Amino acid sequence: MKKSILGLGVLLAAATLFAGGNLVPATPSVAKIAAPCQVQKIFVDRTSDLMWQDAPYTDAEDGAYARNHSVGKAGTLRHAIDYCRRLDYAGFQDWRLPTADELMAVHRRPGKDFVHFRDKDFWTSTPTTEGKYYVVYPADAYKYKRNKNQSNFIRCVRCAKK
Repeated sequence: MKKSILGLGVLLAAATLFAGGNLVPATPSVAKIAAPCQVQKIFVDRTSDLMWQDAPYTDAEDGAYARNHSVGKAGTLRHAIDYCRRLDYAGFQDWRLPTADELMAVHRRPGKDFVHFRDKDFWTSTPTTEGKYYVVYPADAYKYKRNKNQSNFIRCVRCAKK
């Protein structure tokens, strides 16, 4: 009988322990951790002395691109020009839309310079002869003609030596 009671006691103690039944007050299941600092990332191309915006793209911007709308770093040419002109990023306010040559050159560099990347077209400030503007596709670094009312991604640039 003593063996049965002792065995039952050991079994209950083990079950309580394995079921998480400790007697010490529990700590919260989710510890409060301070939010990380939001660093405004840039890429500086020392060859051309250009500083490039390298901000993350949001779901809203991906959706705007897909639905031909304008939100944040995606939109029509007019939106792209205004976005860069109004941009206050990484402590600078003199951002602009890059030329086709600048955007092609940065994407022709070996390796991947940008942390935040999209494999879709990016606006440039370079007009074509048909009233359209060039975009650059980062995967091949070539320029393509697009209607000004199409939605494309935006990456702003500035002179690094200012």
